Amino acid sequence: MSTSIPKVQIVPGTSPDESCATFRIHDESHTIGNALRWMLMKNPNVEFCGYSVPHPSENFIHVRIQMYNDLSSLDALVTALDDLDAVCTTIGDTYTKTSPIGQIRAMGGAELTLIN
Repeated sequence: MSTSIPKVQIVPGTSPDESCATFRIHDESHTIGNALRWMLMKNPNVEFCGYSVPHPSENFIHVRIQMYNDLSSLDALVTALDDLDAVCTTIGDTYTKTSPIGQIRAMGGAELTLIN
């Protein structure tokens, strides 16, 4: 029987107040790492944020977050993930409303015919 790996884990070495922590996020790559780092750095309470892919053959990223004023890095991570989800939803909705391909997909995926 296989064991389930949590999507997000806190790497040992976190400060007792959780103001500095490294999170391991499984099954993710540079795509989410860079977007998440960008979203975290928009938070004025984040002192430092960086991410890395420890090794190309390992299927996870590390995200390091350091906060000002002993605030929780976990709270900042959750907020950044929620904000990133909202941005992606907005992009998807706008694409569906404005793109001809998006409108066709929204109508149930009618077949496309190329006109020569």
